[in-house]
Amino acid sequence: AGCRIASCGRVRRITRSIAAPKPAPGGDDAVTLGVIPSGRIVEGFSDMSVARHRIAVYPGTFDPITNGHIDLIHRAAPLFERIVVGIAESPGKGPTLDLGLRLDLARMALHGHDNVEVQAFDCLLADFVRQVGGGVLLRGLRAVSDFEYEFQMASMNRHLIPEVETLFLTPAEQYGFISSSLVREISRLGGDVSAFVPAVVAEALQAEW
Repeated sequence: AGCRIASCGRVRRITRSIAAPKPAPGGDDAVTLGVIPSGRIVEGFSDMSVARHRIAVYPGTFDPITNGHIDLIHRAAPLFERIVVGIAESPGKGPTLDLGLRLDLARMALHGHDNVEVQAFDCLLADFVRQVGGGVLLRGLRAVSDFEYEFQMASMNRHLIPEVETLFLTPAEQYGFISSSLVREISRLGGDVSAFVPAVVAEALQAEW
């Protein structure tokens, strides 16, 4: 499109009076404490931080969007106030579908989710996350083979955007083997991909070959 990291619980704000207080920005003699969903109290947990963590960003090329992507978004949607599906232009990957079509297909596939929006980006992911006010990066892990790459990316993003957390979700078992590259290859060779993608996506792929 901040959200609560890996929890549906609300983040509460509490205050306490302290001896020899350090003046707060508003002249108040109270220190703001944040209770994050894990129950840990963090001093200085600001309203801005709370708001940011209600927004999650799910980035990818989505060439094309698959039922696996949709399953992850469907399960993540109740955890956040807003999810931004960020579709990267990714010219280096040489996508099969142009950016405009990938945007249209994703929007049609996700039209039933009121708190999900689809945006394109052609900049550094860290910059895009800041632009939309995101506090969580959503990533999917299909198999152990995904972990090394995703761990490396999460570590790099922790350096670039330390205020943002990465949350990994695994797909439902029936979608764990689906990937955009496999769907494209099957479709290109004339196979039926209707079990792996929404009908509108299958039709778009068929029209490409």
